[in-house]
Amino acid sequence: MKTIRLNDAAHIPVIGLGTWNLNGESCVESVETALTLGYRHIDTADAYGNHHEVAEGVRRAGIPREELFITTKLPLSNGYARDTVLASGERFLKELGIEYIDLLLIHWPDRSYPFSETLGAMNELKTKGMVRALGVSNFTPHHLEDAFATGIEITNNQVELHPSFNQKVLREFCASKGIAITAYSPLGRKRDLALALLLELAKKYSATPAQIALNWILSRGMIAIPKSSHPERIKENFEATSFVMDEADLRRIDEMPQGERIVWPTFADFKY
Repeated sequence: MKTIRLNDAAHIPVIGLGTWNLNGESCVESVETALTLGYRHIDTADAYGNHHEVAEGVRRAGIPREELFITTKLPLSNGYARDTVLASGERFLKELGIEYIDLLLIHWPDRSYPFSETLGAMNELKTKGMVRALGVSNFTPHHLEDAFATGIEITNNQVELHPSFNQKVLREFCASKGIAITAYSPLGRKRDLALALLLELAKKYSATPAQIALNWILSRGMIAIPKSSHPERIKENFEATSFVMDEADLRRIDEMPQGERIVWPTFADFKY
């Protein structure tokens, strides 16, 4: 599996299993299925409430720890104070049953806490070897500029991104700063699967619309974390790396009309 370098200690596989809204045995089985099929990247978050299930899926799959890449995220609700971050790091390791977290993210920006405090505590965890790389999620360029001012290395920004919401401005900004982009909801919560262009290209490449969307994301140097609890879909998503699209077709996806953001909870700070 191709990886993208975050830093000397962390290289992130370009396709991973997202686990938002996966809980109980469904989550355990999805993680086990994905790892058995060849996935080596699992994405979770404290807010998902499924650390234990992810850990059990990893245990059942029996993949050596050094082959795995596990991302998790600090919770928005009162989770960004220094002492809370340090305690969360300890708790996450116990819940996930691992000795270190490959990538720890701030799940949502919250400007009521100084980024210097939150990132500083995250960096303490990194210095102790409990975390390999630090990143953020749902950050705009303005949030990122504020975070850069702390002087702490940020390697990844995980954001909603799919063909009908391609985040072109944010992508260019992150590329200029050496920040890797991870696309969540890479199929637009299934909205993009009905797009005429993706249907057309799916026929051309003997693929599915989901594979076309994922292949485009990966071809543009990003990471994708599609979520599914269906073994056949988990396999289908993983096989999105098995073909190469013509540059002209990739550009057609680049130039598609853009729609609205799908994920916009009331607490989001996207207008900053």
